Amino acid sequence: MSKKRRDIPTYGLPIIETHFHLDYLKEGSADDILSAARAIGVERFMTISVEPDNMPKALALAEAHADLYATLGVHPHEAALFNDAAEGYIRTHAIHEKVVAVGEIGLDYYYDHCDRTVQRQVFARQLQLAVECGLPVVIHTREADEDTMAILREYAPQMKRKGVVHSFTSGMELAELAVELGFCLGINGIVTFNKADNVREVVAATPLSNLLLETDAPFLTPIPFRGMENAPQYLPFIAEKIAGVKGLSVEEVLTQTYQNSLREFF
Repeated sequence: MSKKRRDIPTYGLPIIETHFHLDYLKEGSADDILSAARAIGVERFMTISVEPDNMPKALALAEAHADLYATLGVHPHEAALFNDAAEGYIRTHAIHEKVVAVGEIGLDYYYDHCDRTVQRQVFARQLQLAVECGLPVVIHTREADEDTMAILREYAPQMKRKGVVHSFTSGMELAELAVELGFCLGINGIVTFNKADNVREVVAATPLSNLLLETDAPFLTPIPFRGMENAPQYLPFIAEKIAGVKGLSVEEVLTQTYQNSLREFF
């Protein structure tokens, strides 16, 4: 028996999608996906690069849609692909009006798709790029809390603009350090998962002024749409769960996370 799915709620407040991968979505055209999200209040979108080949794709999509912006960076899974050409592309296009961050960068020791030493070197190199270009960052970290904290302690003080530790599933120590250093935590559909008590504990302990809404679409579809491709139109379900965890109204969550997104990236 399929689970009953709710209609997608609207609250009459603007929302910013701070992390999704538009070029990865398959169920609908870019125009359809963006239009569906606009209909429930999404005002701006950030499509995230993960490897050298999709940096130009992300930027081209951003150029084609007035409310879509791009990040440029190489994910830890693909860190071995980071080279002088990739660095040059980021550096050259960092001043583009549609580029809002360096990312998705970081460390992933869960899958270990790339040598850890290479991951650390490339993470540091891209953080230095962000420092030099005056851009915030979008950070991916999984099962790498200690090394992530060590690297952030080194580079964060040099960064005029910080950014986000996205899809936050790490421990409380990293959450507290990230907030202390001025970063936000990106919260997505994981917060709705039955077994994600650790994420809800972090949400409960983190000031609302340091939380951002994201989907990471097409991945991590929130309840009640698990099993379907994720999309920015599902952001209200994430806001509702955060509101429930923190004992706030959804309107409070939407208003503050919108302001947080503007502050960090726009």
